[in-house]
Amino acid sequence: MCACRERVKPPTPYTIEVPRGFPTRLNIPPDNPMTVEGVALGELLFHDPHLCGYRGDTPDSLMTCATCHVREHNYDIGLDNARFPDAVARGRSTGKATRHNVMPLTNLVFNSEGYFWNGSVHGQNLNTEARTIEDIVRMAILADDEMCSTPERTLAALRSDSRYPQYFKAAFGSEEITMDRVEKAIAQYVRSLVSAHSKFDRYLDGSEQLTPQELRGYVLFATEEGADCFHCHGGDGTPLFTTNLFYNNGLDDVFTDDHDRSFVTGNPMDIGAYRAPSLRNVAVSAPYMHDGRYRTLDEVLAFYNEGLHPSPYISPLMHKVNEGGAHLTPSDLDAIKAFLLTLTDDEFLQK
Repeated sequence: MCACRERVKPPTPYTIEVPRGFPTRLNIPPDNPMTVEGVALGELLFHDPHLCGYRGDTPDSLMTCATCHVREHNYDIGLDNARFPDAVARGRSTGKATRHNVMPLTNLVFNSEGYFWNGSVHGQNLNTEARTIEDIVRMAILADDEMCSTPERTLAALRSDSRYPQYFKAAFGSEEITMDRVEKAIAQYVRSLVSAHSKFDRYLDGSEQLTPQELRGYVLFATEEGADCFHCHGGDGTPLFTTNLFYNNGLDDVFTDDHDRSFVTGNPMDIGAYRAPSLRNVAVSAPYMHDGRYRTLDEVLAFYNEGLHPSPYISPLMHKVNEGGAHLTPSDLDAIKAFLLTLTDDEFLQK
């Protein structure tokens, strides 16, 4: 009798449907193609405390990726986080705060400019081994200001769960559970997080109209004569609502953070510069700025309106810094806020 090896069904390719106007270049490493099974495994791992080495013997150590990246808050930490009520992420067992405010995980597959507030994780960064979302997953599991686990603990915990062999086999062709596969699966899930179905998107495709106030806010947002937001956050044809680039936006005139953009580039003109985050789902993405200093959109708008700080490192795109801000009227600020609320994608946040 012929002893034939079991034939393994290949995983199903996962297709990201690029929304209209979005970049068509997708940041997907060739050694980790997207698959339906890989994304499903990644979603399971993303929400599983086994990832931090929990096996039922240390209940106080419960922590998952979703602990800090909460879907209803645009995969940001949120102001009502049960574990971190001060909205500051901390290490599972150390209590050590993360260096910067948590960033949303939305639409990262369209970002080729590096990750984190300072862009330190970048495919072209030769000064570090961390270059991809896969690397960020490993960092999150091991870092003392995040999950504080070890590869041995994490793998032992995952291997103790009887659900996983079939998931890993479906995604990778065998039941073997490795850190490489864990990182790849979670990275696939993160790349699947595409948000592009807000009221503003429906306005662009003609299926819904903006109110006069929302439309006025959009005009103010997208013109230099108005709030002059679009240079860094798009909106003038950049539907990501970020350039994904780095700017000193006049937040301070004294700089004490040694991990700003200049830490990555070595360029003194990058002192105090940080990524311009996407404004998609910004209404639910508090706290704001790299250090989380602002809790509301009203505070952010007030800063740009009358709180800009000039410095030798200010971005040349901050055209209103010499006046201290845009000095718009209260009704103008209300209109801009109304427009920003149209960028909320309820379908994405509630899946």
